[in-house]
Amino acid sequence: MRVGVFVSETWGAPSTVAQVQARAAEAERLGFASAWTPYLPWSVDALAAIQAAASVTERIELGTAVVPTYLFHPLALARSAATVHDASGGRLTLGIGPSQPTVIESMHGIPFTKPARHTREFLEVLRAAMSGAARVDYAGELYRVASMFGVPTDHPSSAMPILVGALGPLMLKVAGELADGTIATSCDEGAIERVIVPGVTKAAASAGRRPPRVGTVLAVCVARGAELEAAQEQMTAHFSTYERIPRYARMLDLGDKQRMGDVHVAGDEATVRARLRRFRDAGLTDLIAAPFAGTATDVEAARRPTLELLADIATRGF
Repeated sequence: MRVGVFVSETWGAPSTVAQVQARAAEAERLGFASAWTPYLPWSVDALAAIQAAASVTERIELGTAVVPTYLFHPLALARSAATVHDASGGRLTLGIGPSQPTVIESMHGIPFTKPARHTREFLEVLRAAMSGAARVDYAGELYRVASMFGVPTDHPSSAMPILVGALGPLMLKVAGELADGTIATSCDEGAIERVIVPGVTKAAASAGRRPPRVGTVLAVCVARGAELEAAQEQMTAHFSTYERIPRYARMLDLGDKQRMGDVHVAGDEATVRARLRRFRDAGLTDLIAAPFAGTATDVEAARRPTLELLADIATRGF
Protein backbone atom coordinates (compact mmCIF):
# COMPACT_ATOMS: atom_id res chain seq x y z
CA MET A 1 0.00 0.00 0.00
CA ARG A 2 1.40 3.35 -1.08
CA VAL A 3 1.09 6.01 1.62
CA GLY A 4 0.43 9.57 0.56
CA VAL A 5 -0.48 12.68 2.49
CA PHE A 6 -2.59 15.80 2.00
CA VAL A 7 -0.40 18.90 1.87
CA SER A 8 -3.07 21.59 1.58
CA GLU A 9 -5.73 20.52 4.07
CA THR A 10 -5.88 19.02 7.53
CA TRP A 11 -9.68 18.78 7.81
CA GLY A 12 -10.61 22.21 8.99
CA ALA A 13 -7.18 23.87 8.77
CA PRO A 14 -6.61 24.95 5.13
CA SER A 15 -3.17 26.00 3.97
CA THR A 16 -1.63 28.89 2.08
CA VAL A 17 0.50 28.26 -1.00
CA ALA A 18 3.66 28.72 1.08
CA GLN A 19 2.43 26.09 3.54
CA VAL A 20 1.63 23.71 0.68
CA GLN A 21 5.16 24.08 -0.60
CA ALA A 22 6.67 23.53 2.85
CA ARG A 23 4.53 20.45 3.46
CA ALA A 24 5.20 19.00 0.01
CA ALA A 25 8.95 19.40 0.46
CA GLU A 26 8.69 17.77 3.87
CA ALA A 27 6.57 14.90 2.49
CA GLU A 28 9.23 14.16 -0.12
CA ARG A 29 12.00 14.36 2.48
CA LEU A 30 10.14 11.97 4.80
CA GLY A 31 9.71 9.41 2.03
CA PHE A 32 5.98 9.58 1.31
CA ALA A 33 4.91 8.04 -1.99
CA SER A 34 2.65 10.93 -2.90
CA ALA A 35 1.41 14.39 -1.92
CA TRP A 36 -2.20 15.43 -2.56
CA THR A 37 -4.36 18.52 -2.74
CA PRO A 38 -8.17 18.50 -2.52
CA TYR A 39 -10.53 20.90 -4.28
CA LEU A 40 -12.59 22.44 -1.50
CA PRO A 41 -14.64 25.64 -1.09
CA TRP A 42 -12.27 26.91 1.61
CA SER A 43 -8.95 25.72 0.15
CA VAL A 44 -6.43 26.85 -2.45
CA ASP A 45 -6.94 25.71 -6.04
CA ALA A 46 -5.93 22.08 -6.36
CA LEU A 47 -3.98 22.25 -9.63
CA ALA A 48 -2.32 25.56 -8.84
CA ALA A 49 -1.25 24.12 -5.49
CA ILE A 50 0.19 21.08 -7.27
CA GLN A 51 2.26 23.31 -9.52
CA ALA A 52 3.51 25.19 -6.46
CA ALA A 53 4.39 21.88 -4.79
CA ALA A 54 6.19 20.72 -7.92
CA SER A 55 8.46 23.76 -7.79
CA VAL A 56 9.99 22.61 -4.47
CA THR A 57 10.07 18.82 -5.06
CA GLU A 58 11.76 16.49 -7.51
CA ARG A 59 10.47 12.92 -7.16
CA ILE A 60 7.22 12.61 -5.23
CA GLU A 61 3.97 11.85 -7.07
CA LEU A 62 1.57 14.82 -6.96
CA GLY A 63 -2.19 14.29 -7.09
CA THR A 64 -5.56 16.01 -6.86
CA ALA A 65 -8.23 14.40 -4.69
CA VAL A 66 -10.50 15.37 -6.35
CA VAL A 67 -11.36 18.08 -8.91
CA PRO A 68 -15.16 18.39 -9.43
CA THR A 69 -15.92 17.72 -13.07
CA TYR A 70 -19.13 19.75 -13.28
CA LEU A 71 -17.18 22.94 -12.60
CA PHE A 72 -14.97 22.53 -15.72
CA HIS A 73 -15.31 21.74 -19.39
CA PRO A 74 -13.18 18.64 -20.09
CA LEU A 75 -11.08 20.50 -22.67
CA ALA A 76 -10.38 23.27 -20.18
CA LEU A 77 -9.37 20.81 -17.47
CA ALA A 78 -7.29 18.82 -19.96
CA ARG A 79 -5.32 21.96 -20.84
CA SER A 80 -4.71 22.93 -17.22
CA ALA A 81 -3.80 19.39 -16.20
CA ALA A 82 -1.45 18.90 -19.15
CA THR A 83 0.32 22.15 -18.32
CA VAL A 84 0.74 21.24 -14.65
CA HIS A 85 1.79 17.70 -15.58
CA ASP A 86 4.55 19.16 -17.75
CA ALA A 87 5.58 21.71 -15.13
CA SER A 88 5.87 18.94 -12.55
CA GLY A 89 8.14 16.86 -14.74
CA GLY A 90 5.39 14.36 -15.50
CA ARG A 91 4.41 13.70 -11.87
CA LEU A 92 0.73 14.65 -11.85
CA THR A 93 -1.99 12.13 -11.06
CA LEU A 94 -5.32 13.72 -11.90
CA GLY A 95 -8.09 12.81 -9.49
CA ILE A 96 -11.53 13.89 -10.70
CA GLY A 97 -15.12 13.22 -9.72
CA PRO A 98 -18.65 14.61 -10.04
CA SER A 99 -18.81 15.70 -6.37
CA GLN A 100 -22.36 15.89 -4.98
CA PRO A 101 -25.57 17.94 -5.36
CA THR A 102 -24.86 20.13 -2.31
CA VAL A 103 -21.62 21.37 -3.86
CA ILE A 104 -22.66 21.47 -7.51
CA GLU A 105 -26.28 22.59 -7.33
CA SER A 106 -26.62 24.42 -4.01
CA MET A 107 -23.23 26.15 -3.96
CA HIS A 108 -22.60 26.68 -7.67
CA GLY A 109 -26.07 26.63 -9.23
CA ILE A 110 -25.19 23.95 -11.79
CA PRO A 111 -27.63 21.07 -12.40
CA PHE A 112 -26.28 17.78 -11.05
CA THR A 113 -27.56 15.80 -14.04
CA LYS A 114 -26.85 12.13 -14.71
CA PRO A 115 -23.55 12.00 -12.77
CA ALA A 116 -22.41 8.60 -14.07
CA ARG A 117 -23.17 9.49 -17.70
CA HIS A 118 -21.62 12.92 -17.20
CA THR A 119 -18.43 11.41 -15.75
CA ARG A 120 -18.19 8.80 -18.51
CA GLU A 121 -18.47 11.39 -21.27
CA PHE A 122 -16.18 13.81 -19.42
CA LEU A 123 -13.51 11.09 -19.25
CA GLU A 124 -13.93 10.17 -22.89
CA VAL A 125 -13.42 13.79 -23.97
CA LEU A 126 -10.55 14.20 -21.49
CA ARG A 127 -8.80 11.08 -22.79
CA ALA A 128 -9.25 12.21 -26.39
CA ALA A 129 -7.74 15.60 -25.57
CA MET A 130 -4.79 13.97 -23.81
CA SER A 131 -4.11 11.55 -26.66
CA GLY A 132 -1.93 14.01 -28.54
CA ALA A 133 -4.32 14.37 -31.48
CA ALA A 134 -4.63 17.83 -33.02
CA ARG A 135 -8.44 17.75 -32.82
CA VAL A 136 -11.08 16.46 -30.47
CA ASP A 137 -14.32 15.37 -32.09
CA TYR A 138 -16.93 13.87 -29.79
CA ALA A 139 -20.69 13.48 -29.96
CA GLY A 140 -22.31 12.23 -26.78
CA GLU A 141 -25.53 12.72 -24.92
CA LEU A 142 -24.19 15.54 -22.74
CA TYR A 143 -21.04 16.73 -24.55
CA ARG A 144 -20.59 17.66 -28.19
CA VAL A 145 -17.09 18.75 -29.08
CA ALA A 146 -15.46 19.67 -32.39
CA SER A 147 -12.33 21.57 -31.53
CA MET A 148 -8.68 22.06 -32.26
CA PHE A 149 -6.63 21.10 -29.23
CA GLY A 150 -2.97 21.17 -28.36
CA VAL A 151 -0.69 21.74 -25.37
CA PRO A 152 3.07 21.91 -26.15
CA THR A 153 4.77 19.80 -23.48
CA ASP A 154 7.90 17.76 -22.85
CA HIS A 155 5.89 15.28 -20.77
CA PRO A 156 2.86 14.06 -22.77
CA SER A 157 -0.37 13.96 -20.80
CA SER A 158 -1.32 10.66 -22.45
CA ALA A 159 0.76 8.97 -19.74
CA MET A 160 -0.89 10.90 -16.87
CA PRO A 161 -2.77 8.61 -14.46
CA ILE A 162 -6.42 9.51 -13.94
CA LEU A 163 -8.34 8.40 -10.85
CA VAL A 164 -12.09 8.83 -10.41
CA GLY A 165 -13.92 9.55 -7.18
CA ALA A 166 -16.41 6.69 -7.06
CA LEU A 167 -18.57 4.93 -4.48
CA GLY A 168 -21.62 3.48 -6.24
CA PRO A 169 -21.71 0.65 -8.82
CA LEU A 170 -22.20 2.87 -11.86
CA MET A 171 -19.34 5.17 -10.94
CA LEU A 172 -17.05 2.25 -10.07
CA LYS A 173 -17.81 0.80 -13.50
CA VAL A 174 -16.82 4.10 -15.13
CA ALA A 175 -13.63 4.28 -13.06
CA GLY A 176 -12.64 0.72 -13.93
CA GLU A 177 -13.39 0.97 -17.62
CA LEU A 178 -11.99 4.40 -18.43
CA ALA A 179 -9.59 5.46 -15.69
CA ASP A 180 -6.61 4.05 -13.82
CA GLY A 181 -8.54 3.45 -10.63
CA THR A 182 -10.65 5.14 -8.01
CA ILE A 183 -10.47 7.38 -4.98
CA ALA A 184 -13.25 6.22 -2.66
CA THR A 185 -13.34 8.94 -0.03
CA SER A 186 -14.35 8.11 3.55
CA CYS A 187 -14.87 4.37 3.24
CA ASP A 188 -14.01 1.95 6.03
CA GLU A 189 -12.06 -1.23 5.46
CA GLY A 190 -15.20 -3.36 5.11
CA ALA A 191 -16.60 -1.15 2.36
CA ILE A 192 -13.24 -1.11 0.60
CA GLU A 193 -13.02 -4.91 0.66
CA ARG A 194 -16.63 -5.80 -0.18
CA VAL A 195 -17.72 -2.94 -2.44
CA ILE A 196 -14.96 -0.75 -3.85
CA VAL A 197 -12.27 -3.30 -4.75
CA PRO A 198 -14.61 -5.83 -6.41
CA GLY A 199 -16.56 -3.16 -8.27
CA VAL A 200 -13.65 -1.31 -9.84
CA THR A 201 -11.53 -4.44 -10.38
CA LYS A 202 -14.29 -6.30 -12.23
CA ALA A 203 -14.92 -3.29 -14.47
CA ALA A 204 -11.23 -2.89 -15.30
CA ALA A 205 -10.85 -6.60 -16.09
CA SER A 206 -13.93 -6.57 -18.34
CA ALA A 207 -12.48 -3.61 -20.26
CA GLY A 208 -9.09 -5.32 -20.63
CA ARG A 209 -7.35 -2.77 -18.45
CA ARG A 210 -4.63 -3.50 -15.92
CA PRO A 211 -5.54 -3.90 -12.22
CA PRO A 212 -6.75 -0.51 -10.96
CA ARG A 213 -5.43 1.61 -8.15
CA VAL A 214 -7.81 1.78 -5.20
CA GLY A 215 -7.38 4.83 -3.01
CA THR A 216 -9.27 6.39 -0.16
CA VAL A 217 -9.02 9.69 1.68
CA LEU A 218 -8.94 9.29 5.45
CA ALA A 219 -8.40 11.67 8.31
CA VAL A 220 -5.73 10.17 10.57
CA CYS A 221 -4.80 11.28 14.07
CA VAL A 222 -2.20 9.80 16.41
CA ALA A 223 -2.91 10.88 19.98
CA ARG A 224 -3.37 9.62 23.53
CA GLY A 225 -5.45 10.41 26.62
CA ALA A 226 -7.32 13.69 26.68
CA GLU A 227 -5.92 14.71 23.29
CA LEU A 228 -7.28 11.52 21.74
CA GLU A 229 -10.70 12.00 23.30
CA ALA A 230 -10.84 15.55 21.98
CA ALA A 231 -9.77 14.42 18.49
CA GLN A 232 -12.42 11.70 18.41
CA GLU A 233 -15.11 14.16 19.48
CA GLN A 234 -13.99 16.61 16.81
CA MET A 235 -13.96 13.88 14.14
CA THR A 236 -17.49 12.85 15.11
CA ALA A 237 -18.70 16.44 14.87
CA HIS A 238 -16.80 17.25 11.68
CA PHE A 239 -17.89 14.21 9.71
CA SER A 240 -21.47 13.95 10.98
CA THR A 241 -22.65 16.01 8.00
CA TYR A 242 -21.47 13.23 5.68
CA GLU A 243 -24.03 10.92 7.26
CA ARG A 244 -26.81 13.00 5.67
CA ILE A 245 -25.35 12.62 2.18
CA PRO A 246 -26.99 9.57 0.55
CA ARG A 247 -23.88 8.13 -1.10
CA TYR A 248 -21.87 8.26 2.14
CA ALA A 249 -24.79 6.96 4.18
CA ARG A 250 -24.96 4.02 1.79
CA MET A 251 -21.28 3.28 2.32
CA LEU A 252 -21.85 3.28 6.07
CA ASP A 253 -24.62 0.72 5.58
CA LEU A 254 -22.34 -1.46 3.45
CA GLY A 255 -19.30 -1.09 5.69
CA ASP A 256 -18.53 -1.96 9.28
CA LYS A 257 -18.75 1.37 11.12
CA GLN A 258 -21.92 3.03 12.41
CA ARG A 259 -20.72 6.64 12.38
CA MET A 260 -18.74 8.50 9.76
CA GLY A 261 -16.35 9.79 12.41
CA ASP A 262 -15.43 6.18 13.20
CA VAL A 263 -14.58 5.48 9.56
CA HIS A 264 -11.62 7.80 9.97
CA VAL A 265 -8.64 6.72 12.05
CA ALA A 266 -7.70 7.96 15.51
CA GLY A 267 -5.77 6.29 18.32
CA ASP A 268 -2.36 5.66 19.72
CA GLU A 269 0.47 4.47 17.47
CA ALA A 270 -0.39 0.78 17.75
CA THR A 271 -4.11 1.34 17.12
CA VAL A 272 -3.55 3.51 14.06
CA ARG A 273 -0.98 1.12 12.64
CA ALA A 274 -3.32 -1.86 13.11
CA ARG A 275 -6.27 -0.14 11.43
CA LEU A 276 -4.22 1.01 8.45
CA ARG A 277 -2.92 -2.53 8.10
CA ARG A 278 -6.53 -3.72 7.81
CA PHE A 279 -7.08 -1.24 4.98
CA ARG A 280 -4.06 -2.65 3.19
CA ASP A 281 -5.33 -6.20 3.68
CA ALA A 282 -8.74 -5.14 2.35
CA GLY A 283 -7.12 -4.29 -1.00
CA LEU A 284 -6.37 -0.59 -0.63
CA THR A 285 -3.42 0.32 -2.87
CA ASP A 286 -3.23 4.05 -2.08
CA LEU A 287 -3.82 5.64 1.30
CA ILE A 288 -4.37 9.39 1.01
CA ALA A 289 -4.02 10.50 4.62
CA ALA A 290 -5.07 13.86 5.98
CA PRO A 291 -3.32 14.41 9.33
CA PHE A 292 -6.14 15.61 11.57
CA ALA A 293 -5.34 18.68 13.63
CA GLY A 294 -8.86 19.40 14.84
CA THR A 295 -9.14 22.75 16.57
CA ALA A 296 -5.49 22.89 17.64
CA THR A 297 -3.95 26.34 17.70
CA ASP A 298 -0.57 25.02 16.54
CA VAL A 299 -1.60 22.93 13.54
CA GLU A 300 1.91 21.83 12.60
CA ALA A 301 2.66 20.58 16.11
CA ALA A 302 -0.69 18.79 16.31
CA ARG A 303 -0.11 16.90 13.07
CA ARG A 304 3.51 15.98 13.86
CA PRO A 305 2.94 12.61 15.65
CA THR A 306 0.58 11.51 12.87
CA LEU A 307 2.99 12.57 10.15
CA GLU A 308 5.87 10.72 11.78
CA LEU A 309 3.92 7.45 12.10
CA LEU A 310 2.64 7.67 8.53
CA ALA A 311 6.15 8.37 7.25
CA ASP A 312 7.44 5.33 9.14
CA ILE A 313 4.79 3.14 7.49
CA ALA A 314 5.51 4.70 4.10
CA THR A 315 9.22 3.99 4.28
CA ARG A 316 9.50 0.89 6.46
CA GLY A 317 6.09 -0.76 6.18
CA PHE A 318 4.00 -2.19 8.99
